[in-house]
Amino acid sequence: MADTTTRTLKLLALLQAHRLWSAVELADRLETTERTVRRDVERLRDLGYPVQSVRGSGGGYQLAPGGSLPPLVVDEEEAVAIVSALRTAAHGSAAGMAEASVRALAKVMQVLPPRLRRRADALRAMSVLLPGEQQAPAVDAETLTTVALACRDATELTFDYAPAPRAGRASGTRRTEPLRLIPVGRRWYLLAYDLDRQDWRTFRLDRLSAAQPQKRRFAPRAVPGGDPAAYVRESLRGGRDQLQVRAVVHAEPEAVRGRIGRWSEVTEHPDGCLVTMQTDDPGWIALALGGLDADYEFVEVPADVVRALRGRNVREARALYLSER
Repeated sequence: MADTTTRTLKLLALLQAHRLWSAVELADRLETTERTVRRDVERLRDLGYPVQSVRGSGGGYQLAPGGSLPPLVVDEEEAVAIVSALRTAAHGSAAGMAEASVRALAKVMQVLPPRLRRRADALRAMSVLLPGEQQAPAVDAETLTTVALACRDATELTFDYAPAPRAGRASGTRRTEPLRLIPVGRRWYLLAYDLDRQDWRTFRLDRLSAAQPQKRRFAPRAVPGGDPAAYVRESLRGGRDQLQVRAVVHAEPEAVRGRIGRWSEVTEHPDGCLVTMQTDDPGWIALALGGLDADYEFVEVPADVVRALRGRNVREARALYLSER
């Protein structure tokens, strides 16, 4: 049975190359007979894989697009590439993509052999950011996936947490009921119920370490207001590390909301819309507003943001000039 399973998985990997294989080619690759290939093809069809047969002298077998997504088989190089791509996407800003990337990364990391994890880590360590690019705070992939799985499985989570330096508080261990990972700007936040403080808390993931899921499971509590993302945004509003920026963007409000509405407040304005953003990352302001492909000028801009924007591009230079007139 083990040989049959291994051979069938190898057949699936060949078919996923999306080319037409003759029965002779497949038998040669799998070191078996054409009759066995036909039986293995039927096994794949029984499992839901849409394997098509093409008759004639130039015929063979190929995997057609299906209505559902069956399991994929990837080799080691492809597995490392998938992990690297998901890590990058997990720190991106496309609406909906960051959360989906974390879920996918958690699934892949669960089954990734240690040697491939080390290769993926080495690839990330040796990657170079181009000059002028804004690097998001580093979040260890192991931490990211551990926290994501604890949220998914509703298991208690302990971790060490280092507050912001300006907060004047010492690092400590937290016992929590993790609920949701929320991306805000280019940072990840964990919304969790702190068991020792008996209240909801928002934790920056790049300040979190030594995450350990516990055996005890819990029934998720209701978040005040019912919206985890809104709760996190509100909890960050006015924090000590937060910088507030207000800018008039010369674009339709709905278009701006569609791009950055998850991280900002967008209201009507005679010249387009008024965008209010709060973040502890000055570079994120430049990234978010610069990605709108629209002119804007600042109504309120902290000095830290001004320094982050200096010399970036013509549009941002114009926005600073108009704000300083």
